[in-house]
Amino acid sequence: MGGGGSALRVCADHRGGINWLSLSPDGQRLLTGSEDGTARLWSTADGTCCALLQGHESYVTFCQLEDEAAFTCSADCTIRKWDVLTGQCLQVFRGHTSIVNRILVADNQLFSSSYDRTARAWSVDRGQVAREFRGHRNCVLTLAYAGAPCVEEAVAGGLLVTGSTDATAKVWQVASGCCHQTLRGHTGAVLCLVLDAPGRTAFTGSTDATVRAWDILSGQQLRVFREHQGSVICLELVNRHVYSGSADRTVKCWLADTGERVRTFTAHRHSVSALKYHAGTSAAAAARSQPHGKLSLRTVLPAQG
Repeated sequence: MGGGGSALRVCADHRGGINWLSLSPDGQRLLTGSEDGTARLWSTADGTCCALLQGHESYVTFCQLEDEAAFTCSADCTIRKWDVLTGQCLQVFRGHTSIVNRILVADNQLFSSSYDRTARAWSVDRGQVAREFRGHRNCVLTLAYAGAPCVEEAVAGGLLVTGSTDATAKVWQVASGCCHQTLRGHTGAVLCLVLDAPGRTAFTGSTDATVRAWDILSGQQLRVFREHQGSVICLELVNRHVYSGSADRTVKCWLADTGERVRTFTAHRHSVSALKYHAGTSAAAAARSQPHGKLSLRTVLPAQG
């Protein structure tokens, strides 16, 4: 399987490593969050920086770009909402007592995970905590959401899936805050996860160098993806293919339904810390250990065998 991928352009205005990136729904803009405490909006057409988002008091851990707003979270324990046209901060969400690791906007709710061992659901409009999810024995690193239409009536209100350094993932009922299932099998921290909500399947990546697939309703482990030589840091699910970025400096493409590896991309010089895919273009960010954040956009071939 080839190590394809050709760099289209590099965006290097950040003064620190890039910790995460998010692509707009139309693929026209890219949002990056950095060790330098800022986020930047980029045009994917020409690589120019469209807006600089400043206000966090520590490094930005994660970001999400919507049509009309951008959301960032930080080691300063806060989450911020931004106007994508002006770069103005519209709202600050306060409540977590440690680093906020991940955020997710869905169904007019904002979900967050933190080193304080909790995940939280917030009202996007009011900026207030609506629900807390407690049960992990260590830091909550990552999360994903399945809306009510995608799951059974027994879990009306949707399901939230969280991954932790306690080596487990948990499935929560959003309406009640109760833990529905605990997914056990990884032997290291769960660093990332993606959800195939219609298929009721979660994919988790870990420091144990594996990707695992789970039935989120029954808690059953379905399959294990083994070939990476380092921690699996990020995951993306596209067209029944799972893309995994790793500390082994590669991105691998797998068939979601079987776990078969169909391609490996080896053009990276450092750990792959973030991965996004849109219309044949993969965007991969350098690891946070980089003194200066560089973002490269790469054209990749369709993930065929």
